[in-house]
Amino acid sequence: MSSSSSPSAFFPTLQQDSDDAHQQSSSSPMSFEPSASNVVRYSPAGRSDSDNPTLGMFTSQASYPYALRKRRPCLSKDDELCFPITAATADETPQPTMKKFKHESDSPGEARETVSIEDQSGRIPEEEEEEEVEVQTHIKEATENVDQRDHINRLPDELLLKIFSFLPDKSLLACNGVSYRFNLISNKHEVWKELYCNLYDYRIPLHHPSQAKFQFLEQSRWNCNNPWKESHRQLHQGIHVMKEPREFPRAVHFKCFDQLEKALAHLDEEEYDNKEKLIFLHSGVYEPTDTIEITSNVQIIGASDSRDITSSVILEGFRSTAVSFLDGSANAYFGFITVRFRVDNSIRPPPISQQAQQLNHYYSILVSDERAQPYIERCDISSKVGNGAAVCVKKFAAPKFKYCTVLDCENVGIYITDHATGHYEHCEIARNTLAGVWVKNHANPYFRKCTIHSGKDVGVFTFEHGQGYFEKCNIHSNRISGIEVKNSANPVVIRCEVHHGYTGGIYVHERGRGQFMENRIYANAYAGIWITSHSDPTIRKNEIFTGQQGGVYIFGEGRGLIEQNNIYGNALAGIQIRSQSDPIVRLNKIHDGLHGGIYVHEKGKGLIEENEVYGNTLAGIWVTTGSSPILRKNRIHSGKQVGVYFYDQGHGLLEENDIFNHLYSGVQIRTGSNPKITRNKIWGGQNGGVLVYNGGKGCLEDNEIFDNAMAGVWIKTDSEPTLRRNKIYDGRDGGVCIFNRGKGLLEDNEIFRNAQAGVLISTESNPTLRRNRVYDGKSAGIEITNGATATLEENQLFRNKYGGLCVATGVNPIQHNNRIYDNHDTISRAIKSGQCLFKVSSNNSFPMHNFFRCTTCNTTERNAICLNCIKHCHRGHTVELVRFDRFFCDCGAGTLERHCHLQNVPRDNDTVYDSATPISTETGTEI
Repeated sequence: MSSSSSPSAFFPTLQQDSDDAHQQSSSSPMSFEPSASNVVRYSPAGRSDSDNPTLGMFTSQASYPYALRKRRPCLSKDDELCFPITAATADETPQPTMKKFKHESDSPGEARETVSIEDQSGRIPEEEEEEEVEVQTHIKEATENVDQRDHINRLPDELLLKIFSFLPDKSLLACNGVSYRFNLISNKHEVWKELYCNLYDYRIPLHHPSQAKFQFLEQSRWNCNNPWKESHRQLHQGIHVMKEPREFPRAVHFKCFDQLEKALAHLDEEEYDNKEKLIFLHSGVYEPTDTIEITSNVQIIGASDSRDITSSVILEGFRSTAVSFLDGSANAYFGFITVRFRVDNSIRPPPISQQAQQLNHYYSILVSDERAQPYIERCDISSKVGNGAAVCVKKFAAPKFKYCTVLDCENVGIYITDHATGHYEHCEIARNTLAGVWVKNHANPYFRKCTIHSGKDVGVFTFEHGQGYFEKCNIHSNRISGIEVKNSANPVVIRCEVHHGYTGGIYVHERGRGQFMENRIYANAYAGIWITSHSDPTIRKNEIFTGQQGGVYIFGEGRGLIEQNNIYGNALAGIQIRSQSDPIVRLNKIHDGLHGGIYVHEKGKGLIEENEVYGNTLAGIWVTTGSSPILRKNRIHSGKQVGVYFYDQGHGLLEENDIFNHLYSGVQIRTGSNPKITRNKIWGGQNGGVLVYNGGKGCLEDNEIFDNAMAGVWIKTDSEPTLRRNKIYDGRDGGVCIFNRGKGLLEDNEIFRNAQAGVLISTESNPTLRRNRVYDGKSAGIEITNGATATLEENQLFRNKYGGLCVATGVNPIQHNNRIYDNHDTISRAIKSGQCLFKVSSNNSFPMHNFFRCTTCNTTERNAICLNCIKHCHRGHTVELVRFDRFFCDCGAGTLERHCHLQNVPRDNDTVYDSATPISTETGTEI
């Protein structure tokens, strides 16, 4: 055989049909058995019998040991045509006939089942061993006598590779069994890669293990020897659609069409009823005149040699919906294709008066009917018409979209309605004119790890009983809210990020519901969450922070459960409740806001319990303008102003809370507010425990008020609260201070261990004290001074340092059945012992006794001098008794020009007659 012969001279043609191959098994192109016509037959060494006498001596034998026997096919009946195994193997040095082979696998690297050809022939093992020995003997003899004129073996691998590059896939497979060398070369990556790339246009082998599953895998990720060959085995039954159809003789089953409609019609023929339906849509722009309707389990995948396959394969509709998946498309696949819809400029629009009647909706992709469940993967979808949507899913359909984009649409991105469901994962939905996602009419889709952003409207809009499950989605930078829920819609939003909205984050209104759990909602221009108009969502375990306005805003009779959220760093109130809204706010952390913690106003209500409210710039909780929430078991602490602030007719119940460590008072009540404050602990306030002023009211019952820097309770400026059964103790100032026309009822309280008077009544105040126990104070029990009066009934005053009841000159309280006993009367003993009273009181308490002024020293009523200093330091001076009142001695304090003879160390302190004036909150009445 000449080395310059054509490839066909080396290998008989392998392009016959499968039926011919079965009918002519004795003369099959790859059987290479002797025939009566004395045709050229190739030896394992690549030579004919006539050229090799060593091998020719076996031609007359009936059981020629080197005859290449036809192998039993290992593929399915459908795969036989392209992937037959038609010859046994024999290598160049001759080797025995191979006994075993493995089935083709469904996935790269999957082990094939070992099958023995001889085990199927009915031979017994002893006969096989004898034949094996005989074969080995003949191989040895043939090897010793092989002729040196072996032209096939002398051909270089490069030339054989070139020859094999012209062979079709069926012939390449047949060459596997010719010889060991042919087996190696016919399985080279280069041979199959060239065939594969020219046929499919892919630059990476595509793994297709089963229906609707496709994945491009780099060669290193395949566990088989030849990924290109394996991928071709998986894909070879597919048909092709090209803008310019071509012939491809290297693929036995190659069929090509110029239109997708023709390819689909071809697959509807009977011969494909039991075969895989696979279409490769090659690069180009396809413009079908009518809708592409998918009603079977066809698989359509884009094919291109570009790195971005999707953008190279474009399917564009312009007169009707581009692609429709209808009943029967349960296992259909559609992937790596750009689908878009554009306006048909050749059709004139109807008059404006008729547009409403003739308005049709157009979609790039429509999925409709209950058994429409296609898998749509890595598609770019858009629409340039204003009526319709890029994707519409309806009528119980349940597609699966994965790694798709829906961008720059002139209408809605994805529209899901009429009980439709489906999975939408890793999709990007952005820059659409209307909502990125619409869900309505009992639709219940599942969105996971999608990015929905930069829309000109809402990100996700669920309404009219729409539902949906949104998990780990990133929803941001939409012009209106990130998520809008209305008209009894009830979605579940879990572990999503909703941020940088140009208005709010989540907007629930018009009886909307929904569950929003474990989301991060932040940096929105308005409130992180809006709830209004009878809506009742569940907001649980979210982080709501750094909003440019409030955290959660509930108004217009909104409701909802706000539970276990972390709300912080917002520019306005962490939670705002107004206009008769009535939510449940429970177990939240509301802290470090630039405004207040919780703001309840305009007749707002709500159950606010077991929250921790701390570190806010203004009041921890505001209640105002007719509001009446229930505040129960909260920890409200470390605020930079007031803990709980009732003003302008603020009401409600403050029960069993722990209120402590505020820069101002723990609780302030003013301007007609009338809350009930019961069983709370109020402590550590830098400006007192409870401040009631400017006409405030309120009922304080069974509270513990202690360890405050100033008075435990302040009552002033025409206020009239009720204090009943409270414990007011360990204050660093007085227990209860009432002045500036303060009133009120103090009943059954225990007031003890306070640094100043247990109860101080001053400046025209007139409270009623009944059945109180005032004891162990470091000053007097009750002091009444400066034009005030009081009604004292059945009180017990005992063990107080300066006396039980001290009444200034001109004060005549109403007293009835009070018990005053066991008080220490330290002032009387100091006077008797000749001490200056300043030595007893210093300048931080104010004992009540006679005080004088010295005319000789030109002192005034503002400079009080005790009796012993008059006798010793101002002896012989003209002096005058001013009144019996509370004071400390200015002579002993060293504030007069004359040195006090009764003090060892002179002091320089200003005279103070009353407890320090409380500081009112700087919090305004408006946001």
